[in-house]
This record gives sequence, structure tokens and C-alpha cells, in this order.
Amino acid sequence: MLCWLRNVTIALLMSLFFLSISYADITLPSPQMKDGMGLFDSLKKRASTSGGGFPTGMVSDDELSSVLWSATGLNRGKNGWTVPMANGKQPYVRLYVASDKGAFLYEWEGHYLREITKQDIRADIGMQNFTKRAPYILIFVADGANLNDFDAQKANDFSQIAVGAMSQNVYLSAAALKLSTRYIHSIKPEIISQSLQLPENSKPIGIMLLAK
Repeated sequence: MLCWLRNVTIALLMSLFFLSISYADITLPSPQMKDGMGLFDSLKKRASTSGGGFPTGMVSDDELSSVLWSATGLNRGKNGWTVPMANGKQPYVRLYVASDKGAFLYEWEGHYLREITKQDIRADIGMQNFTKRAPYILIFVADGANLNDFDAQKANDFSQIAVGAMSQNVYLSAAALKLSTRYIHSIKPEIISQSLQLPENSKPIGIMLLAK
């Protein structure tokens, strides 16, 4: 009897432990897909915000939603994205979001954020101290599992091209929404990989700071 009660107690304690660290998804508002600033005005205003004076103003959920969708969202049914993908593959550069609430994976199919960790990693992932000032940091990660059809050189080339297209979309959407952003290539890939619990075949490529 005592043994049974002990086992039940241990099971309950373990259940409470796992419930206490359970992860939660964040539903994003619908992104803005019409009106707003014109393309050529966005190009004229597209710029990297100075790192030393990077602002700390909070980005709204609506603005974050629109920026993430611009980066790699579905825009043509089930198999069309805002950026080009080799051989029509699904996005093989994943976009993570770091904030004071933790780190999340942007799920382009479903347009929501999936929580990866509750840890605030913003101060740890960039080589520059000012990265921690940004309310949000977007993290670009090449997903090796979706690049198995290519040799290592092609996989790297396609990933870099995708990040270029994605980051430009972020720049343009940020300009249209009057947000501040900056792409940074000097990152700490080992810490990012560990913090985001990335598979071995995933490779962090760069980050973008985002603020108002």
C-alpha cells in the first residue's frame, strides 16, 4: 500500500513539473496585405538603423505579424511564399523570434509562433552588446532537413540566397510600418543552436533587430 502511494505521489509530482514548464503557442493577428506605403516609397526609406542608438520601443502584435508574414509567409495558396525557394521546396530557412518572453519558431503554415524556450536569449546571441536593446530579434536558421537533395555547397548557397530575400522583405515591411531594423551577420551560432535546441543539420546564419 505504501509503495503504491509513493508511486502515485511521484507520478503526480512529475506531472506537475512538466505542466509547470509546458510550452505555449502564440496566435498571431492577420498580417497586413493591402494599403499602406507603396513599394517605391518603402525602397526609398529602407535603411539599417544605427546599432549604438538602436531604439527600444515595443512593436505591436499586428506589426510583428506583418513583418513575419513578409519574411516568409504564404501568399499563393499552399505552395507559394513571399520569397523564392529552390525547386519549389517549402521554406528551408526557418525564422525564430527572440523576446523577453522567450524564443519562438515562426510557423509559416498556420501563421503562429511556437514556443521553444522561456529563456530570454537576446543578450547572448550577437557579438555586439546593443543587440539586447531590441524588443524582438529575428533569427534566420538554415534547415538542413529540407536541403537533403543538394550537396553542401548548393545547400549553403540556397540558404544564403533565401536569407537575403527574407531580410530584404523584413527591411521593406519595416520601412512601410515605420519600424527600426538592422541585419547582423556577427552572431554566436553555438549559443543560438544550444538555446533553440536546433538539430545538428541546422545552421544559424544571421539575425535582425526589430523595434519601434
